[in-house]
Amino acid sequence: MNEELILTELDYKAVRSSGPGGQHANKTATKVELSFDVSNSEALSDQQKERIHKKLSGRINKEGILKMSSEDSRSQHTNKDIVTGNFLFEIKEALKKPKPRKKTKPTKASKIRRLKAKKKKSEIKANRKDPLK
Repeated sequence: MNEELILTELDYKAVRSSGPGGQHANKTATKVELSFDVSNSEALSDQQKERIHKKLSGRINKEGILKMSSEDSRSQHTNKDIVTGNFLFEIKEALKKPKPRKKTKPTKASKIRRLKAKKKKSEIKANRKDPLK
């Protein structure tokens, strides 16, 4: 993954934030929306694109564009930095290969504990029965 090339492929759009804010919020566009065309990216290999589509399928639309936004701050520049950082974090997490699971066997002590618990439970249930029958 070429991080510099990916950053050049990002598209930013500034829009008005939602919620209360008074005069300043009604006339300034501080919310930043980021869009990244995963399908047509030159910075990613085909395997990486496939992995990103699989992991981030909820954020990618039908055209293959990943959309993210930030309206945490009252500053457009800060929101741009936040959304870029979040984007890079999400991409890196999606590209991480999962560790293969190592098969383990139960220990001897855990087997004994399990069998003792089963025996105790069966005795409790046996004691519930009517002794005359």
